[in-house]
Amino acid sequence: MDCGSTPALVHPFIDSELDPGPAAELAAHLRDCPSCAHQVEEQRVLQRTIRRGAQRYRAPDRLRSAITAALAAEAEAESRPETAAPATATVVPLPHPTPAPSRWATWRPLAFAASIALAVVTSSAITAYVDRQGAQDQLAQDVVASHVRSLMANHLTDVQSSDQHTVKPWFNGRIDLSPAVEDLAADGFPLVGGRMDYIENRPVAALVYRHRQHPINLFVLPASSATGMGSESFSEHGYNVLHWRRGDMSLWAASDLNLAELKEFQRLYEQRTAASPAS
Repeated sequence: MDCGSTPALVHPFIDSELDPGPAAELAAHLRDCPSCAHQVEEQRVLQRTIRRGAQRYRAPDRLRSAITAALAAEAEAESRPETAAPATATVVPLPHPTPAPSRWATWRPLAFAASIALAVVTSSAITAYVDRQGAQDQLAQDVVASHVRSLMANHLTDVQSSDQHTVKPWFNGRIDLSPAVEDLAADGFPLVGGRMDYIENRPVAALVYRHRQHPINLFVLPASSATGMGSESFSEHGYNVLHWRRGDMSLWAASDLNLAELKEFQRLYEQRTAASPAS
């Protein structure tokens, strides 16, 4: 992979449309090439700006009123008793009888109006779901971008220590949260240190662990930064991302570890921090 190949791959890369092989090659190139990495980050910023600034429209209230009135008129017509013909009336058959409008012909406009209403409600629900999923996907991309930047700039830590009693107090006064910090060296995931990072236009804590030669960034954000419930996994450009919640915190772990090992890190971290909540 070279710089000449990067421009054609930037958009499919940030949209997660590249095959795993080319995506991994480009990610490796970005770690060594600040110029190309800057191009990718510029496009990500543009993408976020467009998503956040795009206008959305809701159906006007007059549509609901019109549908309600039409349904009420139909119900009233259905409730009227049929008028019996006078006993002395003589029925003369017409040579070409014109059939009376069927119930379907009368109901069809109302069905159409009701369909529109259903479509509006369904569309609103789908839009809300897509917005939530889009926000989650975007946050996962931001987490991966921060993970990659820390590797490219050789800036994994601001405070380098395997002692949780050194790393945890370092964040005091720098962020509003107090992240749970545990050294998992005995389980193969030693604590390397911590640093300040910037995600979703706010400073966040990044705890740094390592498994063999694979760094793990554990980002700690307020729980309001993510709408998903429970544990979720993402794959972005050859990196695996796990998201879960712990109290009022939203945790995002990013690494090039395989998903099974990253989930083992999550399990151990949760197990240890739950056992010592005041760590």
